Formats: sequence, C-alpha cells, structure tokens
Amino acid sequence: MGEVLAVLSGKGGTGKTSVCAGLATALAAEGLQVLCIDCDVGLRNLDISLGMSDSSALSFWEVFHGGYPLSAAARHPLYPTLCFLTAPMNCSIGSIDPEVFRKALSDARRQFDYIFLDAPAGVDAGFHLVCVCADRFLLVTGAGPAAVRDAARVGDLLELGGKTQVSLIVNRVDRSYLSQCSQTVDDVMDTAGLPLTGVVLEDPNVTLAAAFEKPLLKYAPRCDAAKAFRKIARRLQGYPEPVSLR
Repeated sequence: MGEVLAVLSGKGGTGKTSVCAGLATALAAEGLQVLCIDCDVGLRNLDISLGMSDSSALSFWEVFHGGYPLSAAARHPLYPTLCFLTAPMNCSIGSIDPEVFRKALSDARRQFDYIFLDAPAGVDAGFHLVCVCADRFLLVTGAGPAAVRDAARVGDLLELGGKTQVSLIVNRVDRSYLSQCSQTVDDVMDTAGLPLTGVVLEDPNVTLAAAFEKPLLKYAPRCDAAKAFRKIARRLQGYPEPVSLR
C-alpha cells in the first residue's frame, strides 16, 4: 500500500510547492509510482513547479467526484511514473466531501507508492481536509522568525489532532542569514519543536526552472536544491542520508 504525504506550511512564501514537486520528481526518477495532487483550491500552481503547465490535467474534483477514473490523471512527459491532478477552480473547498476525498485516496494507495498532497498555506479548510487523509506530514518552513513561529503553531495543531508522523523541512536557507543572526538549522528545529527531515539551500535555479516550465531536477540536476531533494526523497524511503547544508 502506498503512503499519503501532506506537504504543509504555516506561512506563504516558504517554497512549499517547489519542495513538493522536487520530492515527487526525485522519487519518480527512481522508478517509484507517484501521484501529485494540488489541493490549493483557487490558487493552484503545482503544475508550474512540476513542469506540467501545458498539460491538460484533470482536477481531483473531476476524478474524485465526477466519475473519471484515476488512470485519467495526467502523466508527466519526462517522468512516466509520475501522475498529476490539479486543483479545481470552480468549487469551494467547503463543497468537497472529506469522506469522498478519503476514499479516493484509499484507492490511490493501491496504485501508487507515494501520493503527495500539496496543501494550501495556513490552517483553514484546505489544511483540515488534507490532514484528515494523510499518513505523514512534511512541514515546510523558512529560517526566519515569522515562518518558524507559524510552523510551530501548525505542529501544535497537528499534535492536538493526534498526528504523530510530522517532520520539518527547512527550505530556502541562506547561509549568510544564519551567520549574521548567529543561528543554526538546529535552532530552527528546536524552536519549531519538530524532528528534521531535510534542509534545502536558497537556490535561484528553483525560480529559473519554473520560469522555463521545467522540473528542477531536469533543468539543473546538480544544483544545491536538486541535490537536497534527492537526499530527502531517499530519507523518505528509509535510507540513512545525512542532513547537512551541503
């Protein structure tokens, strides 16, 4: 059975969606069956980070509620084991039945090794919909104090909801910022109160890849962010990859 991973952030601008796309493509590059679902209803952009903005992807609403089979999900042109469902644009998050969503993901577990849910930032209805269904939670934060405070709050809410498989990914890390603030990634982890799954350095190639409508791991496979995503992807599979700023 596959695993459902929710990619969350307390604050917008942490790069949550690029992390989701980077991990999904890294796992698909290893031949694993991966499904990405953009759950940010009304503000979808996971297709850009995946390099699938030109694809005519069905929304998860059309598949989960509209009778289309899961096999109709858009397949990535460069990663044949990666499929994608976009977010619907013409419905509200409140009109999505959590039980239908949960059942559809149960079916997806039988077809995919990993199902990524790119949740909207914050803790509104989209957050709660995703949290009902996920097995594991990847909380993406920056190193700045506002982002870390928001991440700590999201972690508290997940704990109150009985969620235990929660870990932190510190994204867009600027070494000079950490140095000037006399701060380390361990400090971020301690403040958020969560175990660390990975660190991703600030990397202009992430924005450039999106601008050229290519997945990062194809656009700049040796860049810092691409290396970090591959390490985190292996860590998600249980391999002993060290966490470092390199």
